[in-house]
Amino acid sequence: MPAIGSKARRDRIVHLATTTGLASVEELSRRFGVTASTIRRDLAKLTNDGRLARTYGGAMALTAHPEASLRQRIGEAFPAKQAIARWAAQEVRPGENLLLDAGSTVGALAHELRTVKDITVATTGLTALQALSDVETIHVECLGGTLRPLSQGFVGPLTEAALERMTFDRVFLGTDGISPEHGICEADLRQTRLKELMSQRADHVYVLAHAAKLGRRPFHAWTPLREGWTLVTDDSADPRVLDELRARGMTIVLTQPAPMTEHP
Repeated sequence: MPAIGSKARRDRIVHLATTTGLASVEELSRRFGVTASTIRRDLAKLTNDGRLARTYGGAMALTAHPEASLRQRIGEAFPAKQAIARWAAQEVRPGENLLLDAGSTVGALAHELRTVKDITVATTGLTALQALSDVETIHVECLGGTLRPLSQGFVGPLTEAALERMTFDRVFLGTDGISPEHGICEADLRQTRLKELMSQRADHVYVLAHAAKLGRRPFHAWTPLREGWTLVTDDSADPRVLDELRARGMTIVLTQPAPMTEHP
């Protein structure tokens, strides 16, 4: 990451702590390319300003509900999400039945699928529905249920009941974080229950997550990982976390985001 000013760095530290729930000195030092001492001074100032709460070895957000809305997340790590979505779209074959989760990265995949003909897409996410609603060559099914405004996704017993009547060739799951030990992390137990059910209804399971989500544990609701799943992430992912995921039977695909271009 290019060097940025101290104010911008502190703003980003607050954003990271708010969206992931916890930020460590070591992680922040590595992410921003500054010394641990610099990060500690940043955290001290942010704590004094009342923007963060200090913890042993790092800081956490003051808010009791650190989940970011889909609207807040949709622009984050956009090149990485786009590269992940393009790779995933290339896996799809005409005539297949797909199941798409809610979330910004899976929403990017839905946009990439607009040019694929003769497929059926069932989804729990409003973003995917909006991306595909006017594509005549794609049959779209909405699984319905209870809408979570933050995630713009449907959850609950009605969604689960709809899943019982369908099977799929491929399912593409999003996540707020992924841990080799615990699995896929979400803010709501209904979301993790739904992801587990979704994974059981498809022949091939893909988890789409950009590198910043690997090793994250922002919440306390989990979907266990299963051997044979495929994680699609970007090439800046931590090799140690990737090795741990491989050891648990996951296939890893690394994509290369296109470089950001600056406009005058």
